[in-house]
Amino acid sequence: MPKKVLVLEDESSIRSFVVINLGRAGYEPIEAGTAEEAFERITENPDIQVALLDIMLPGEMNGLEVCRRLRAANPAMGIIMLTAKAQEVDKVTGLMNGADDYITKPFSTPELIARVDVMFRRVGGTPEAAAPAKLVSGPFSLDLTSRTLHKNGERIKLTGIEFDIVTIFLENPGKAFSRQEILSKVWTNGNGSDTKIVDVNIRRLRIKLEDDPTNPVYINTIWSFGYKWGE
Repeated sequence: MPKKVLVLEDESSIRSFVVINLGRAGYEPIEAGTAEEAFERITENPDIQVALLDIMLPGEMNGLEVCRRLRAANPAMGIIMLTAKAQEVDKVTGLMNGADDYITKPFSTPELIARVDVMFRRVGGTPEAAAPAKLVSGPFSLDLTSRTLHKNGERIKLTGIEFDIVTIFLENPGKAFSRQEILSKVWTNGNGSDTKIVDVNIRRLRIKLEDDPTNPVYINTIWSFGYKWGE
């Protein structure tokens, strides 16, 4: 099965760089220069599993809106935002709109391929053979085979990143994890010391899992350290 990656980037030089290197790494890049072209390519290639989205795009729709629509249509897709150093607010906004990761321009070929490799392992990965098929905690049931989560029997749609974070928590109830530990376990491509991406994903998870996200019961904050599941 071809490993298709949507490359949405309006700057032709950057897009060419990404496309050439993805091709050399064994991926099948699908190019788009505008949001409208991106949705056309997705319609033509419904088996696209990973998307690289530039935030700044020509036209009325930017990369953040494309991200939001892609995530709403396909919770399992791996989404990586391409951002500039000055776009700190957009990074957080992109994550809150469903992105799994981001790469800051300019980026190197090894970093690009590593991030895409991680996304593909996540969207197409399977649990380890020794792992139990399901993890249960209170009203939650996590199925490691189908990579689904249910609360009181009702399915909760998670991104690949969100699923991996919940898995860590349910495998270790009551254990406190530092932000850096979560970063290392989930973003195995090494997102450096930028632990903000962990906090944003925790915020997204609380919105989905907690009855009252402002007063969390399941994902608890350990101040100045990190997070743990349960009391």
